[in-house]
Amino acid sequence: MSATPLLEISQLRVSFRADGQRMVEVLHEVSFSVPQHGTVALVGESGSGKSVSALAVMGLLPAASSVVAPGSSIRFDGRELLALDSTARRALCGRQIAMIFQDPMSSLNPVLSVGAQISEVLRLHLGMGRAQARQRTLALLDEVGIADAASKIDHYPSQLSGGQQQRVMIAMAIACEPRLLIADEPTTALDVTIQQQIIELLRSLQQRRSMAVLFITHDLGLVSQLADTVVVMRHGVIRETGPVAAVLQQPQDAYTQALLRCRPVLGQQLRRLPVIGDAAPRAPLAVPAQAPMQPEHVCAPRFDGAAPPLLVVENLSKQYLVRDGWWRSRPFHALQQVSFTLARGETLGIVGESGSGKSTLGMMLLRLLEASSGSVQFEGRDLLAMTPRAFQAYKRRIQIVFQNPYAALNPRFTVAQILLEPMRIHGIGADAAARQRLALGWLDKVGLPASAMQRYPHEFSGGQRQRIAIARCLTMQPEILVCDESVSALDVSVQAQVLNLLKDLQDELGLSYLFISHDLAVVQHMADRVMVLQQGRVVEMAEASRLYQQPQHPYTRALLAAIPGHQHRRDDGRDVGLAGDAAEITLR
Repeated sequence: MSATPLLEISQLRVSFRADGQRMVEVLHEVSFSVPQHGTVALVGESGSGKSVSALAVMGLLPAASSVVAPGSSIRFDGRELLALDSTARRALCGRQIAMIFQDPMSSLNPVLSVGAQISEVLRLHLGMGRAQARQRTLALLDEVGIADAASKIDHYPSQLSGGQQQRVMIAMAIACEPRLLIADEPTTALDVTIQQQIIELLRSLQQRRSMAVLFITHDLGLVSQLADTVVVMRHGVIRETGPVAAVLQQPQDAYTQALLRCRPVLGQQLRRLPVIGDAAPRAPLAVPAQAPMQPEHVCAPRFDGAAPPLLVVENLSKQYLVRDGWWRSRPFHALQQVSFTLARGETLGIVGESGSGKSTLGMMLLRLLEASSGSVQFEGRDLLAMTPRAFQAYKRRIQIVFQNPYAALNPRFTVAQILLEPMRIHGIGADAAARQRLALGWLDKVGLPASAMQRYPHEFSGGQRQRIAIARCLTMQPEILVCDESVSALDVSVQAQVLNLLKDLQDELGLSYLFISHDLAVVQHMADRVMVLQQGRVVEMAEASRLYQQPQHPYTRALLAAIPGHQHRRDDGRDVGLAGDAAEITLR
């Protein structure tokens, strides 16, 4: 490895304009380097400055609202990028530096085929003709593992799965054979098997093309698989830098140590996850005094395994008709004959790949999707057979926390309107003043101040928005909460806070959870029992501890094997990794 760094950032200071003219510095003398052909992981919480650092390298900071301070330096292969004009900077970044963004659906043009978008890069930067660019695009799609590239080249982004979209973004990034690839959270919100495939793809591409990689992530579990060096950031400051093994096994900085402790770990059962900055245990949550709670809600005991079922689901199925040619349709079974029970105070974890039917199941329980067949018995009554008028009384008793807190809250409503409207519709609270007191109580319960009531969703972080979404559900005084990937897009410290909150609420209110997630370590931390879905079918269900220690189904073993840093040993004594069972899992 060359002693001269390929990328060298020195004393980088970046400020953004806030509140009109006031400038706020978000990067404070950031310095680190990326060696030739090496991989550096930039880790930290949301807001730590990771993505701003990458955008500064690419020259993508908003010119109207950002300022790079004098004395800052970004050198690539000896050239000072900050001294280049826009034309030279654009040419260099298009050819020699490329970036993969976090959300492929926000980065890909929805009205152009993926082939057209990759070809555009080749024609613009390499001067290829239309036919030559198409042939090169086919080769790139094949290289990044897109099956049936000849067909997929003319697909639009919406016709591809999340993993396939991310592979298209990678193909676009490597099209001009860059020397430095910046990957900004490329696996966030992907399930473990697709995440592992993307990591393996990046690793193999780096070896074949001799690229340097700057890998940005908040998931420390991925760092050990890909990086040589780790740079830990917080609040725009470098807190620790060093070889990956040294930083992850013997971190010197207190923040790095806290960041590592926040993540649930397979095989460890903690009642509460450590939280960054949480020096003392939180006081027990108090139920708002004005809340007309049912007796079983107040200080209800945690699930003990002997409680009678609150919810009984039998043979639940969902079938769609999908087009097969111009005139024909064929059935697609999203969910097939799913049966389970849920007791009061119990958490049932539901795991599986994207497309396994997890979210479809959660939506059907709330009648947000119509079931094709089956029954959902709630306290002996079939929710699916009820008239809309009869079901109205049950709506508030089963609530859902969606994955994306940015899309789940009305951006035109204040927090007060978000919390008060459901209570008014369902007749909770004697009058407007009583509902206001209830809303303030639930807001306090999820750890937000009363001043949040008059603010809008865009004024909060992702973790705070998810707390608002949980508070909105709690205003309905539910008995069952469906958590549909509700922590998958949160960084590890905020995720720990939300998971602790959910456990506290369950202990105090006796809530039952259907906890849907692709993160098996999080599910193990939360669940009493786990149900594994594959292609719409239940392939395994067991107590959480037994399922993780002795998985019976090959698909379950493959999911466990795909977790970063985890290996499961087969019955024959052989370790299973991605090259084993997990490699056989594909989206359908």
